[in-house]
Amino acid sequence: MSVMAYMPFGASGIIIRVEADIRRGIPGIDITGLAEGAVREARERVRAAFRNSGFNFPQDRILINLAPAGMKKDGAALDLPIALSVMAAAGIAPVSGNLLVMGELELSGKIRPVRGVLSAIASGLAEGITEFIVPAENAKEAAILSKSGINSKKKAIFTAAENLQEAVHALFIREEKGALPASLETLTSDEDTSLSLNCGDFAEVRGQVVYKRALEIAAAGGHNALVFGPPGAGKTMLARRLPSIMAPLSPDEAIEVTRLHSLAGSHNSGFIDRLITDPPFRAPHHTASAEGILGGGRIPRPGEISLAHYGVLFFDEAPEYRINVLQALREPLEDKIISISRAEGPVRLPADFQLLMTANSCRCGRLGIPETEHACLCSPEEINRYWRKFSGALLDRVEIRTAVLPPKTEDMSSNKQGNEEKSAEINRRVKAAVEIQRQRYKKPGIRRNALIPAGKTAGFCPLNEKAESAFHKAISKLGLSGRAYHGILRVARTIADLEGKDIIEIEHILEAVHHRRLGEDPWEILSI
Repeated sequence: MSVMAYMPFGASGIIIRVEADIRRGIPGIDITGLAEGAVREARERVRAAFRNSGFNFPQDRILINLAPAGMKKDGAALDLPIALSVMAAAGIAPVSGNLLVMGELELSGKIRPVRGVLSAIASGLAEGITEFIVPAENAKEAAILSKSGINSKKKAIFTAAENLQEAVHALFIREEKGALPASLETLTSDEDTSLSLNCGDFAEVRGQVVYKRALEIAAAGGHNALVFGPPGAGKTMLARRLPSIMAPLSPDEAIEVTRLHSLAGSHNSGFIDRLITDPPFRAPHHTASAEGILGGGRIPRPGEISLAHYGVLFFDEAPEYRINVLQALREPLEDKIISISRAEGPVRLPADFQLLMTANSCRCGRLGIPETEHACLCSPEEINRYWRKFSGALLDRVEIRTAVLPPKTEDMSSNKQGNEEKSAEINRRVKAAVEIQRQRYKKPGIRRNALIPAGKTAGFCPLNEKAESAFHKAISKLGLSGRAYHGILRVARTIADLEGKDIIEIEHILEAVHHRRLGEDPWEILSI
């Protein structure tokens, strides 16, 4: 007898068939199919859960097979499928047809929550499985797909089980009535709200008009950005407020993001309880390993760049990150996916994120401060070595660069309070620009302006005569690369969208060039 199960693997996971066979022999359980530590230990958990739930464990030789046998299996989510497959083989509980089960068993028989339930249900629906038994604490996560209507042709039926006895009871009801009791539907809220973001308001940051404008453009078009300058200028403070002006995810984007976070178990102690509708904002510490940022592991899991999918990956004090981590971002920034090679084959993880980096202009941080008593202590060699960690290839993929200085005394005055533009006002412009892009790119399948292919920039970024002349002069004077050429056009397209204009005009091009001209040399901060 068999039960379907699920194991998180990469960006989607794999469906596993758990088969049980009982035969005469010395009592014991054998598990085949490349079972790793946590799966092998399920033998004792299942045996104790049987006894403590009031069931008699078969006193025969039991063989459990996990198919496909060539994939390594790990994690405790296979506990409940193994238990139910043994019950089916022993005639204790009726199991028939396609049924996907997930859950970790305690010795008492209680079912613990597991990660990847949302992804498991999506994968099951794709394979024609419509009935699921999941832990009760994963109920809200499991209900997301049935409510969002991701698959209108197939309706999923869910049962939330607190313990092994409830799971077996649901199977008997299924045998009698032909369907599982849909207990999850009563647990679904009428409103799917996003995870709250307490990130502050743009109005709380005084001055820095150019920096705020750069973040507005980045949020509207999905562009990568770099800001550099002395400490205390507000670089980090303003960057962490970027989520307050970003447009919410579309329904399809929200489901994909929630599915990735479900696989990673990144909220509420390992499981999701609601649909994520805000773009993710990930800010890993600079000591993070390459595997933690890019993804991977013995059984590949999404890293920070995948958890920032359709959102922002924020590197504060970017030069402090390991150089191999910074350089490894180049391919994902270009391809929007990352491929991790393993013995079983390559695993492709989504990585459609926008990169936001902040940096001091030098190691001591004083380069650019005008007061002589705070002069920079770094030698030119130290400054160049500090800045060289970025590399030209990485910086060339950053369309918006901004240099900032500490705010002036008059900007910090209490008399200025209330004059700063609030995040809500900027957010309205950003959402309008994003909606323009969604309508424009509905057929081509492009998501945002930052993703316009180089071969299509001419069609999507029309310039009037004055704008084209100014653009060619700027490219020639600054000696920019081909990637920078298309990057400026994409940023100018976003600026025009923020103003609701179809044709890119000269002021749009000039502003886009202004946001692109800095960043190649830390000494440029002395010119602002």
